[in-house]
Amino acid sequence: MDGRELSAALRGGRRVYGTLIVSTSPRWVSFVEGLGLDYVFIDTEHIPIDRQTLSWMCQAYRGIGAAPIVRIPSPDPYQACMVLDGGAAGVIAPYVESPEQVQALRGAVKLRPLKGRRLQRILAGREQPEPELARYLAERNAESVLIVNIESRPAMDALDEILAVDALDAVLIGPHDLSLNLGVPEQYSCQTFERAVEKILTTARAAGVGAGIHVIHPDGLDQEIRWGRMGANLILHGADVLAFRAAMQADLARLKAALGEGEAGESGADIDI
Repeated sequence: MDGRELSAALRGGRRVYGTLIVSTSPRWVSFVEGLGLDYVFIDTEHIPIDRQTLSWMCQAYRGIGAAPIVRIPSPDPYQACMVLDGGAAGVIAPYVESPEQVQALRGAVKLRPLKGRRLQRILAGREQPEPELARYLAERNAESVLIVNIESRPAMDALDEILAVDALDAVLIGPHDLSLNLGVPEQYSCQTFERAVEKILTTARAAGVGAGIHVIHPDGLDQEIRWGRMGANLILHGADVLAFRAAMQADLARLKAALGEGEAGESGADIDI
């Protein structure tokens, strides 16, 4: 799937499936190919990946038909342009709380490479691009996907205004940060968190914008299925390192039990995404 197809699917309500890729190994691309993923999520907010490595990852995943969607470290239009220049099919901006932030990101993702005062006037609605320029920008950026993280009460309060920004493709719930902001840290099954997720998903889908949540906690699969049936169509499941850990723990537990060596090791650190 390329960015154009991903954008159309998200806005059209069709489900797309992806996972977080942490490994920067060149061998990893061949392992991912054939899994049936529509996109891969590459995170540069919490995971240190330099610009050159990020660019080859984007180009490689594009090559196997999995659209690379990159989360930038902050909702900064210049960082959005940078990762798109490197080959990303789309951008996820973290901790967005206002429509003004989304407008600025729209300029970077959907009107690239226009910059400066002219871009600001167009974004503010004070000026319209010439027909030829409008066609050029639309075609140039047809494969660039814009997604923003909804991770706080202020973002939920401004959700209708955020969703009203033209050309926003999807919102993605950041479960860890949202649970903290709601005062229920990592309590993903409590009613406060569940109600917040339902509100975000249903409001976004009613507005014709894609919506999803990154499910990374081990017991979250049933929730993920329920939220998908509720309307979530940006399905972001787990991470490569978490799948490795779960499979390795199960194998080691079985091996040690069979050989009378006792219990398996601790589960290790989680990813706060």
